[in-house]
Amino acid sequence: MQIKLLVEGGEMKPGPVLSQKLGPAGIPINDVIKKVNESTQNFTGLKVPVELDIDLKTKDIVIKVLSPPVSELLKKELGAEKGSGDHKEIKIANASIEQIISVAKTKLPDLLSKDLKAAVKTVLGSCVSLGVLVENKSPKEIIDEIDKGKYDSEISGEKIETSEEKRKELDEYFTKIEIEQEKILKQKAVEAAEEQKPEENEEEKKE
Repeated sequence: MQIKLLVEGGEMKPGPVLSQKLGPAGIPINDVIKKVNESTQNFTGLKVPVELDIDLKTKDIVIKVLSPPVSELLKKELGAEKGSGDHKEIKIANASIEQIISVAKTKLPDLLSKDLKAAVKTVLGSCVSLGVLVENKSPKEIIDEIDKGKYDSEISGEKIETSEEKRKELDEYFTKIEIEQEKILKQKAVEAAEEQKPEENEEEKKE
């Protein structure tokens, strides 16, 4: 029997899905949870795909831990708790190409990408939906630049370290973006408040 799960690294807890499948088979759920948590403790704070291969006769369990989804790896790399609820207007981070390469290297074995460059473009695709800028630009612009060979040296050299100077420049640019986003959110809040004013205000205007 095979069971596929998505668990919190090192912090899996009992749940109905596991109980329904393991209970009838007579397999101690707490033992399984302990083994899964031991196997995923290096992924604390991330959601991790786990496959359980269980021999119902011998009760032997083989645990296979897959690398976390690209979105989870990106959030950890960027120190973000969640993605943007409106990725077209609200951005959550400004990544360096080196950070994107780092995530792509981690995920490459699980991707269908033929090489690291293709994996980098896959990660950039996830940046779009999360609301992540890359090198002060939209991820789609970076993909176009990669196709033109702009980041060939960084990708072929598997460069994953961002210089302090570059990190500072990216952060300064993003601070400006955050200020603009804050203005947009405040304006939307004002507009929403205006729309929700009591109807009697309309009556007062008529009088």
